[in-house]
Amino acid sequence: MNLLLIILMLLLCLLISDVISHFVPFIPTALIQIGLGFGIAFIMKSQAIELETEWFLILFVAPLLYDDGRHFSRENLWKMREPIFGNAIILVLLTTVLGGFFIHWLMPYMPLAAAFALAAVLSPTDPVAVNGIAKRVHIPPKVLTLVRGESLINDASGLVAFNYAIAAVVTGYFSLRDAALNFSYMFIVGAVLGLTLGLLIDWIGFILRKKGIRDATFHSLLQILTPFIIYIATEELFHASGVIAVVVAGIAHAAITEHTSTMLAKEKVISENVWSVLLFVLNGVVFILLGLNIPISMGAAVANEDINNWLAIAGVLVIWLGIFGIRFVYSYLSTVSRYFIVKSKGAEAPSVKTSLLISLTGVRGAVTMVAVLSVPTLLASGAEFPQRSLILFIATGVILVTLLAATLFLPLLCKTDKEKARATNQLDFNAAMIKIFLATINRIRQEINPENELAAYELIGEYKRMVKRIQNELNSPETEGYLNKLNELKLKGLRAEAGYLGGALETNQIDQTVYEKFEAALDRREEALSNDVRFSVKYFLGKTLRIWHQLKRKYKQDPEKLMAKMADLKDLQVKAFEAAIASLKQEQQKTENSKADTDMIEAVIMGYQGMIRRLSKERSEFKEEDEELKEELRIKAMDSERQEIQRMYESGEISIEQSRKLRHHINYIESATLDDTEE
Repeated sequence: MNLLLIILMLLLCLLISDVISHFVPFIPTALIQIGLGFGIAFIMKSQAIELETEWFLILFVAPLLYDDGRHFSRENLWKMREPIFGNAIILVLLTTVLGGFFIHWLMPYMPLAAAFALAAVLSPTDPVAVNGIAKRVHIPPKVLTLVRGESLINDASGLVAFNYAIAAVVTGYFSLRDAALNFSYMFIVGAVLGLTLGLLIDWIGFILRKKGIRDATFHSLLQILTPFIIYIATEELFHASGVIAVVVAGIAHAAITEHTSTMLAKEKVISENVWSVLLFVLNGVVFILLGLNIPISMGAAVANEDINNWLAIAGVLVIWLGIFGIRFVYSYLSTVSRYFIVKSKGAEAPSVKTSLLISLTGVRGAVTMVAVLSVPTLLASGAEFPQRSLILFIATGVILVTLLAATLFLPLLCKTDKEKARATNQLDFNAAMIKIFLATINRIRQEINPENELAAYELIGEYKRMVKRIQNELNSPETEGYLNKLNELKLKGLRAEAGYLGGALETNQIDQTVYEKFEAALDRREEALSNDVRFSVKYFLGKTLRIWHQLKRKYKQDPEKLMAKMADLKDLQVKAFEAAIASLKQEQQKTENSKADTDMIEAVIMGYQGMIRRLSKERSEFKEEDEELKEELRIKAMDSERQEIQRMYESGEISIEQSRKLRHHINYIESATLDDTEE
């Protein structure tokens, strides 16, 4: 029961963190989740959830890295193989050795082997937090590719180095030859097993499909279980690197599915949906658990009278600067080597700013926390592990400092890059999606005829909601200006409606009660344009009450009288909408309007025309024939989306990588649509 409550608590915190992140976008979600975890641990004042390294790697690291391997560009991996493998192996070893000597020099009371262990555990990077920052900050693509690529491998190299350093402290014995041989064995055998087992599982899936077992849920579950099976088999049976195995298996699976296309549309949709939920949960829970374990990892050092808390905090900052410096110098010198000495094809000129970005994006995370918590309390001789509490304190502190440093300094360093990106003609993903959806809306309008009119406006409404959702997520000045102008036009339409209703009241076409109800509805629509959170809650509650009162009136009143009254009200509403259209058309005829302004006014007018048609035709009349017409229009709309993507790519508005992502998105929606139609 306790385990179930803990799981539910973690999931609830995950949802809360996502809500907070939406309203406080400048703080990375990872930091919010760590804060929630720490807050829970502080409030409950109980022991933190103990994380065992083995089950953490199986439950969290294996599926996350497998998915990263599936989606990591093989083209980029090959092009940037030198810097990626250099950062993942050479930099980890340099950080372990140089960082260990630096820590021992800074804190002579910490044994050299223990200092090596601390430096090794601080060497793996965690890109999850940086991915959250990258959604809001334009980090150069090559920097992101490098950080994501090295994180696929450096967990394995860092943990191997850490385990050997810990073993040296506990037993007092270390053999460089044995360490090098074991390191090579774990990497090579892990890669071979990952490729072999990955291909074997994909082959089993292929054979089962040929035998007629095509259940999409079954094959989706097989995909979810794949990283766990490969990791456990590699680690337990062959004692090789399960981390390397799942990464290689993910890359191999992506290559196979890309060239064979054996997966059914339904299987792709279900599999991707399940993976998206699983990754959302795992990524979030990792940082909540990290926050929950801060008290146990730092509490012992704080309570230890032999450790000066202020000196320990200063030690955290100095050690972070040392690790940061090693990463910065290595990044810069490796760039110099590739550019001037090796003269690699496509190598960039050395840049201090790029090296700073690479160093800042090397955020430490949950793997570091879990590994350092596994430090034993006793040596083989029975003595206490030297400076264990201080090692835990420093590792936890460095994790937090790297997150804060990335949060504070990455936006400043990337500001000019973002401005340069805006100066170019290329669109980002969200702007491209908006342009595609608007072009698709225009295509649907061209296809409207009396037979498919209602279905067309239903579909246009769906696309408009998608456009609005993307626009609300963007915080750029251009988007804000567009939304403000659009809201002004909508307010002008509302004022025209109010003017017509006021005239109807003065001429006794409607009574005061009806007028007040329409006026209240106009007020609600006007408030909705403010996009205020408080209004959203009030609007939701008010709408619920209105629906309840409508249902009560429906059963109390005479059906015939009710229908007659509703018809009169609909007629009045249609006339108010027509008054708004007339007002907007006058605005459209002004000579100072730009083409963008005219198109925007036309879009608002079309919205009113759609509402008039929906009022003129009962919703209950939206029958099966209309659904079929809607699906036909949707297929034409998707064809229009693909044509727009191709046009944007040929005109240089988007890159080839963006076009692939956009096509993947369209294919995903089409798979779901066609699958639903078949059912």
